[in-house]
Amino acid sequence: MVPVSFADTELLLTKGRALFWPRENALLVADLHLEKASFYARHGQMLPPYDTRETLERVAKEVRETGARRVITLGDNFHDADGATRLDDHDCALLESLTGSLDWIWITGNHDTRRDGSVAEARCGGTLVEEMELGGVILRHEAKRGETRPEISGHYHPKLTVSVQRRRISRPCAVLADTGAGTHRIIAPAFGAFTGGMPAGDRAILKALQPARSIEAILPAGGRLARFPLWREGARVAA
Repeated sequence: MVPVSFADTELLLTKGRALFWPRENALLVADLHLEKASFYARHGQMLPPYDTRETLERVAKEVRETGARRVITLGDNFHDADGATRLDDHDCALLESLTGSLDWIWITGNHDTRRDGSVAEARCGGTLVEEMELGGVILRHEAKRGETRPEISGHYHPKLTVSVQRRRISRPCAVLADTGAGTHRIIAPAFGAFTGGMPAGDRAILKALQPARSIEAILPAGGRLARFPLWREGARVAA
C-alpha cells in the first residue's frame, strides 16, 4: 500500500486496486462487475465462470490486510441488474459473509438498476445508496463535471500504458485531480477480475474531472507512488 494525499486526509492505494481510508477504516472498491462471465455465457460467449469468486476473494484479502471494518463499493457492482440471481451457492455464501460481518455499503451505478428501478444488490445484504458523503468527501459512481468538493468515484476503469525496455505494459491505475485550495478528486481503478480499461488520459476522463489545476495517473510501483502527468491547467481539453 502506498499513501496518497487527498484533500485533508490520506488514502492508501493498494496493489490489489482498492483504496483504503484509514481515518474512516473504510475499504473502497470500484466496478466489481460481479457475474460478468455468466452474463456473457447467456449471450453465447463462454468465459471461465470464476470471476465473481476471484473478485470476492480479493475483497476479503484486502479486508484482512487493511483491517477495514467498512466496505464501500463505487457502483457497477454486478455486471447487469440480474447478476445476483446467477450467483452460485458458494459465491452467494461468501458475499453474504462479507456483507454480514462488515458495514457494507453498495453505491449503485449504471449497470445496477433494472427498468423498474429495483437493484440486484438488495438480495445480498448491505445498504444501498445512490451516492453518499463521508468525512466531507462525496462518494459516487461517476465523477460529476464541475464538482468542487472532494470526490471519489469509479466508472471509467482507468489504465496506464507505458514503455519499459521496449515493451508496452498496461496496468490499472487511479486518476487524481488537484482542483486547488487543497481539494482533490480521484477516479479509482476498476477492481473486478474481468474489467477492461480506458486510457487514463482519455478526454472523457479529463473532462469529467474539470475544473482542475492538474490531473495525473497514479499507481503503486516498488513500494512508492508512481505519478504520471496527464493534463495541466491551461491545456485544452477536447470537447
